[in-house]
Amino acid sequence: MAPDRERTPIVTDGQFISGVPSPDETRFELSLRPSRFEEFVGQGQVKENLQVYIQAARQRDDVLDHVLFSGPPGLGKTTLSHLIADALNTHLHASTGPALDRPADLVGILTNLQRGDVLFIDEVHRLGPAVEEYLYAAMEDFRVDVIIDAGPSARSISLDVPPFTLVGATTREGLLTRAFRARFGVVERLEFYPADDLVQIILRSAGILGIPVEPDAAALMAGCARGTPRVANRILRRVRDLAQVKESDRITLEIARRGLGMLGIDEHGLCELDRQVLRAVARGGATPVGVKTVAVTVGETEDTIEEVYEPYLIREGYLQKTPRGRIVTPAARRVLGTPPGEGQTRLFSE
Repeated sequence: MAPDRERTPIVTDGQFISGVPSPDETRFELSLRPSRFEEFVGQGQVKENLQVYIQAARQRDDVLDHVLFSGPPGLGKTTLSHLIADALNTHLHASTGPALDRPADLVGILTNLQRGDVLFIDEVHRLGPAVEEYLYAAMEDFRVDVIIDAGPSARSISLDVPPFTLVGATTREGLLTRAFRARFGVVERLEFYPADDLVQIILRSAGILGIPVEPDAAALMAGCARGTPRVANRILRRVRDLAQVKESDRITLEIARRGLGMLGIDEHGLCELDRQVLRAVARGGATPVGVKTVAVTVGETEDTIEEVYEPYLIREGYLQKTPRGRIVTPAARRVLGTPPGEGQTRLFSE
């Protein structure tokens, strides 16, 4: 018997509910990316600060200080980098930390910059030590030293680099060396978005996609987006598909509910693996459960549990971390329908 397509979750792993972009999202996100700061929704203080710094740099006919964006994936670090370049009326050159694995790769980019250009490096915490050392001189003195030849005939020449702005983006600010971080004049951390901002983002994206969304449907999708615009747009994209198949000219509350159900997301914004994590911890009763036990129980890696699922569950008050392990809160037990203490005996009897 063929499976019921409307009841089968389209995505059941951490890719959908994480802010990490998938390979096929680039073109879709480009179509939704705001072109001016005025169109960018959320991150009010960060946006205001950047606009002041940019305006001051332009008034002095100077180059904007180097900028470091930190925070979870999917919150707009790449978009803000593009907006900075647009506001400065300069070009943006983009790369990633893992892609710059040799100093020669970095030197090639730096020597092709024009004055005032923006060099955006995503995952900047993954730069190798040798490449990072080259960046120090480029960021401070706008020069790089290049070694020519090898052995006894080796010599170093200094190449000037046009004054530029490095914009680094990282999801792991703690992995940056102190010396590297100190070279950024502007350091901004992006926070998760409130539901009201996500509603605006969904309505704006829906307008670009040409599908009207009823306000209550937008509110429902925003409440399930885990505070992340990228997740909100993913949900909208899939619910739009359902509306198209059902020959609806708009996304109604009923279609939004059915779409979220197809994605395995419940009314609390929890996906199936969220619930599995909570059930695995709930079995311990009042006894904290370690992440290794949770990972084995749900069949997922420890890193994925800690980086994708736990932050949301903790932020929403469903999970608590203690020095001895994880415990669920009364709110989680209400969502799971599990009475306090249930499962403790079963955990130790298995």
